[in-house]
Amino acid sequence: MRQYNHWEVFVTKQVYYDLREQLDQYSVGFPATESGVEMRILERLFTEEEAAMYLNLSMMLETSEAVAKRVGRDPNEVAALLERMVDKGLIFRVKKEGELAKYGAVSFVVGSWDYQVKNIDKESAGLFDQYFREAFRKLGIGQAPPLRSVPVNKSIDYSWPVAPYEDVREILKAKDKISVAKCVCRTTQGLLDKGCEKPLEVCFQFGSHAQYYVDKGMGRFISLEEALGIIDRCEEAGLVPQPFVAQDIGGMCNCCGDCCEILQSIKTQPKPAEKVYTNYFAAVDRDSCQACATCVDRCQMDAIKIGVDNIAEVNRDRCIGCGLCTTTCPEKAVVLRRKPESERRIPPASGQEYLMQLASSRGKSLIPLSVQKKSQSLS
Repeated sequence: MRQYNHWEVFVTKQVYYDLREQLDQYSVGFPATESGVEMRILERLFTEEEAAMYLNLSMMLETSEAVAKRVGRDPNEVAALLERMVDKGLIFRVKKEGELAKYGAVSFVVGSWDYQVKNIDKESAGLFDQYFREAFRKLGIGQAPPLRSVPVNKSIDYSWPVAPYEDVREILKAKDKISVAKCVCRTTQGLLDKGCEKPLEVCFQFGSHAQYYVDKGMGRFISLEEALGIIDRCEEAGLVPQPFVAQDIGGMCNCCGDCCEILQSIKTQPKPAEKVYTNYFAAVDRDSCQACATCVDRCQMDAIKIGVDNIAEVNRDRCIGCGLCTTTCPEKAVVLRRKPESERRIPPASGQEYLMQLASSRGKSLIPLSVQKKSQSLS
C-alpha cells in the first residue's frame, strides 16, 4: 500500500492523483516525489473541474461540441471550460479561420509547464524549481530529453551535406509563421534570483503553435529577418539551439546551462551524448591549441578540459555537438566533425511520432487511462 505524507492525506483530492498518473503517461512523464510537491503544483494549476476535464481529453484534437457530446455535458459549459483551460496554459488549442477551434491534452514537458511563462510568479517558480530538482533532474528529462541539440550555424562545415532539420537557419526559413516568447526556464530562475544575464526572448514557435502563443499573449509574431537576428545573438551569448525531437517541429528553444531544465538534466547523465539526438562532436587540432580555455568556458556539458600536456581535450561521451566551442576559439583549433554514419540518429518525422516512440519505450500509452480502464472492464 502506498504511504502518503501528511499534506497528501488531508489536502489532495483523488482527481489530482488521477491527473498526476495521466500526465505521467505523456512525453518524459510526471514522476511522483517523496515531498509531494507535484501535487501542490497540480492543485495550483488546475481546479477540480479542470482536472476532471483534462482526464476526459486526449492528445487528439477535438471540437468542444465533440467533447461535450462524449462527456454528456452542456456544449456551452464545456466550450467555456476549455477556453479557461487554454487561457491558463493547461491544454492546447488550434484555431483556424473559418473552422471550429479544436482542443487537446498536452504533456507537462514540453507543454503546460512551458505555457506558464506569462502567468508564473515567485511562489509557483519555487514549486517548479523544487519539482525539477527532486524529480526530473534525477529521473525524467535526462533519460530521454524531448529536445535535440543542433549545431550553431557558424560551426557547420557546409562542404558536408547538412540535413535541413539540423540547420538552424534552414529550420527558420521553412516556416511561414514564426513567433518568439520568453524562455520559461530563465524566467523561473530570474524570479528566484538565480538567473543569468543571457537573452530572455529566445524561444521560437511555428505554425499553429505560434498562433497559440500569440493568442494567449505569451509571444509575438516576428519576421524571418528578426528570427535570424535572434539566432545570431543567441550564438554570441553561448546558447544551445534545441528544437523538439522531430524533423517537422512546432518550436525551438535556445538554452543555457545555467537555467535550462533540459540541459541541466542532461548534464547529470554520465554520458550525455548517448541521450540526445546529435550527429556531431567537437575535436581539437593539437598543433593549433594554445590552451586559452575559451572552449572550456563555452561548453555547457563540461565536455572539455585542458589536459596535462596543456592541450584542450574533448570527452566525446559528454559532447552534444552544439558547436559553441568552435565559434570563439581564437586559434580555430576546435572544429565540429560529423559522427560516423553508424552513430548518427535521425529524428522521427513528426512530434506525434516521437511521443508515441517515447511512450512505448517507457511502457506507457498515449491513450488516456480512463479509456484504457473502460476498455479493460468491457473485455
